[in-house]
Amino acid sequence: MSEGNQYIRFSTSSGLLPQEEMLDTALKSSKLTVGIPRELSANENRVGLIPEAVRLLTDNGHRIIIEKNAGEKAHFTDHEYAESGAELVSDRAQVFGADIILKIAPPIGEEMDLIEKRKCIISALQLPTRTKEYFQQLMSKKVNAIAFEHIQDKTGALPLLRSMSEIIGNASMLIAAEYLCHPQYGKGIMLGGFPGVAPVEVVIIGAGTVAEYASRVAIGMGAFVKVFDNSMYKLRSLQNNVGSRIFTSILHPHLIAKALETADVVIAAKHSPAGVSPCIIPASVVGRMKAGSVIIDVSIDQGGCFETSRPTTHQNPVYQVDGVTHYCVPNIASKVPRTASATFSNFFAPLLIEIAENGGVDNTLKINRSFGKGAYIFNGTLTNQQISKLYDIPFQHLDLLLAAFY
Repeated sequence: MSEGNQYIRFSTSSGLLPQEEMLDTALKSSKLTVGIPRELSANENRVGLIPEAVRLLTDNGHRIIIEKNAGEKAHFTDHEYAESGAELVSDRAQVFGADIILKIAPPIGEEMDLIEKRKCIISALQLPTRTKEYFQQLMSKKVNAIAFEHIQDKTGALPLLRSMSEIIGNASMLIAAEYLCHPQYGKGIMLGGFPGVAPVEVVIIGAGTVAEYASRVAIGMGAFVKVFDNSMYKLRSLQNNVGSRIFTSILHPHLIAKALETADVVIAAKHSPAGVSPCIIPASVVGRMKAGSVIIDVSIDQGGCFETSRPTTHQNPVYQVDGVTHYCVPNIASKVPRTASATFSNFFAPLLIEIAENGGVDNTLKINRSFGKGAYIFNGTLTNQQISKLYDIPFQHLDLLLAAFY
């Protein structure tokens, strides 16, 4: 029988049934090397992975390199990390030589020099504090840069930002309570309400997650709460979630100015998807507020909602303008670093496992578009349009780059 007849018999016997296609692009899982440096900023106390998460990753065969004392400010010891399978090193260059560098604050000058070409850096972006030179230096390294606060979930929400906002909402009211009764910066009153004593008035600008959790604490302590936002949907959702018919209003300049004149505490929590919050309250309105009242400008990491706001630190958190105390620390969650680090870890550990299963960061950016929302540099090319407009840097859409890459 000829070769051709053999082929016909084989085809006929198989019944010409469709066969499963084996794609050349089938994903192969990889083992990750993740570097976690010690944060140099005195204002940053958090760490990206706690020891339990390190154990989960090392048990799956991944290599975690941690700089000594990286978890000290969050009250995690080097011994705990070593027992979890991490490699403890003193040389920062080893940490920044990892395939993925996971840190909280954006890399600063000396750290930028240590990042090797074609690595991946996952950190906060904090756009208002960046410079054109920062992005140009990262681009020259041909890196993948991911802003974790911009990573979305399948619903389009920002899961890590929400988790931090829950912590910030609770913490902001505890901070306000501390300074209301402070002998120098407050006026000797307790946050809350008591029989025969007028309740403290709390005004919250913005009706997002921070507002929801701040409202819960304030109402639980007996304060009278007013919330302002331009979104009726958010205001309605806030009332439903809090379970109380609190005062709500749109952001009308006259109404909010009147509310601030009698407020004891003001929480500014107006988040902007564009990365820069609107300056809503002019200095003239602050000048009419009661002496000893407290402003917590949670939006300061996006520029702040008050004209009188300027960034402060955990070491020197407050200052006064016209007798009004301003608390403008950009990362309030760092005040409770152990709790915040555990929340970060709950997000990053599963994400790193997913990246490994997909075969690396590049594949994950292609497969998981929600993860790709956090990317602002891909292989040295800017992919964020907002950054492009702010700093006049050319950009390309990530989808087009990924298509060309593959």
